[in-house]
Amino acid sequence: MRYAIHFTPPAHDPLTLAAAQWLGRNAFSGDATEPPAIRGMGIHEVAFHTALPRRYGFHATLKAPFRLAPDVTESMLLRHLMRFAGTHSPFELPRLEVVRLGNFFGLAPVVPCDTMRFLAASVVQEFDNFRTPLTEAELERNDPGNLSAPQFANLHRWGHPYVMDEFRFHMTLTGPLLPVEMPRFDLALRDYFEPYLKKPVEIANLALFIEEEPGAPFQVHSLHPMGRVAARKIA
Repeated sequence: MRYAIHFTPPAHDPLTLAAAQWLGRNAFSGDATEPPAIRGMGIHEVAFHTALPRRYGFHATLKAPFRLAPDVTESMLLRHLMRFAGTHSPFELPRLEVVRLGNFFGLAPVVPCDTMRFLAASVVQEFDNFRTPLTEAELERNDPGNLSAPQFANLHRWGHPYVMDEFRFHMTLTGPLLPVEMPRFDLALRDYFEPYLKKPVEIANLALFIEEEPGAPFQVHSLHPMGRVAARKIA
């Protein structure tokens, strides 16, 4: 079993529901969803190019998937995550937009957000003792030969190359695409997601995702509200 600490909007947030429909699976319920009608694209084409993010669910990675250390239990992780979330105040992330990230597409803020960068780094550091270090085979699967020196160092120190100064908040929407496919997907994604990207995103929880067995789809186990309880009640 593997765990991951992510951000995802609440289950009934319009963006969550729209992304679940695009990806073909709801990460909260685990249910398959009906694909949206995309002009100029067949449902099988969309399904093929969303297979990878479908397994991981709609999310932004904060602490990449990890196996628990031998002396750590799930209940210990849950208690610590609940306490940790309560020490960080909710905040607004700048409005998201569809962006190209190498050979795939995702959602990312229109401008960088230092508060999010600090939160992500804090999550990586705080929960590092909860994970079992990567095996040699797992390190190799991260293709270290194509990583920069800082990314390579992050992989060995933190178990993931794109953390700390290499972190960029994004919510993946496609798997790898060929260059010839990029323009069509760019247009389709902008048309589809535009109605849901008109305002900033509230970062008000940390989500624990679980992979029950190797290769199984990740599912939301629990959301952990950010901020002190008293402050949340007043708000």
